[in-house]
Amino acid sequence: MKPHLLLLPSITAFAPPLSPAASIKPSRSLQMFTGIIEEMGQVISLETKDDIQLWDGTTGAGTEMVVRGDIVLEGAYLGCSISVNGVCLTATEIDFDNKQFTVGLAPETLRKTNLGTYNPNSSSDKQKTANLERASEIGGRNSGHFVQGHVDNVGTIIDQWVDDNSLFFKVSFPKEFMRYIVPKGFIAIDGTSLTVCDVSTGVE
Repeated sequence: MKPHLLLLPSITAFAPPLSPAASIKPSRSLQMFTGIIEEMGQVISLETKDDIQLWDGTTGAGTEMVVRGDIVLEGAYLGCSISVNGVCLTATEIDFDNKQFTVGLAPETLRKTNLGTYNPNSSSDKQKTANLERASEIGGRNSGHFVQGHVDNVGTIIDQWVDDNSLFFKVSFPKEFMRYIVPKGFIAIDGTSLTVCDVSTGVE
């Protein structure tokens, strides 16, 4: 499965040593994400249906994903925002008893992200697990970066290596996004906020 990037030719991104995710108090005020993953959830189903309620109140075809999570449902409510692999999605149904929530995937979301490639029946965990994060109130503490959850494109991890207690990733992506990437800036890969260490105009 290809990872997707929030801001995407190649870059080298740095992942610092792992630490426990901070607990974030949800709020109904203006919200974004931090890129600090709170847990890994499981994709229970991914289906295209003909009876989904659309934006204008009518019913039609659409794609729904059901995800099982634990931490992200603390304080959750219908209409709240949850980051699924870095994609800001709206919870349209919540089943607190089974710790599951449902989100709709718009055509643009399917085009720009890897969410449509998930296979809940796969024997591979990579095909059915996703990074999850609750929205964080703007103005509150932020241990990561400001992450919108609006994915620009899909990139490909072409190399990775260990440097002492850190892990580096080299990612290729469409060259038209190159102008948005600067060394020591930040980028989100599958919702994880990372620091850009190096930028190259071409893949070595």
